[in-house]
Amino acid sequence: MREQLRVAAYAVCVREERLLLARWISRDGLRRWTLPGGGMEHGEDPYDTVVREVAEETGYTVEPTTLLGIDTARRQDPRRLGTRVDFQALRIVYEARVTGGDLRHETGGSTDMAAWYPLAEVPDLDRVGLVDVGLRLWRERPRSGHLPVPYPGR
Repeated sequence: MREQLRVAAYAVCVREERLLLARWISRDGLRRWTLPGGGMEHGEDPYDTVVREVAEETGYTVEPTTLLGIDTARRQDPRRLGTRVDFQALRIVYEARVTGGDLRHETGGSTDMAAWYPLAEVPDLDRVGLVDVGLRLWRERPRSGHLPVPYPGR
């Protein structure tokens, strides 16, 4: 079985009790809310990744203010011709604040919409587990930057 590692950086942006989210489109067309962010390019610093990705997906310029933690997820994914891949996602999660720009939707990317949602409404959204991980890191701020496993949303 082939192995694949994806390193990505994401932002938890909370303003006036609202969370900034981007709506991710899966390969099969399913749409679910996620934290703005995405994959690192070779040679790129994670800090720069989260700034670039948030701008691409939401139109906002952000300043990462705190490294909240690192999360990892692992699964086996089907690929073409009946093959499978052992996929691991390493997700670097920052707290960030908006410093400029205007909210807009990404075109031609992995997301199709960006929006602010009241924190109280987030549990009712169709969302990926990373949203819960990011909010838990933001609320609990574990000194190690690591949440105990297993935890909800994983």
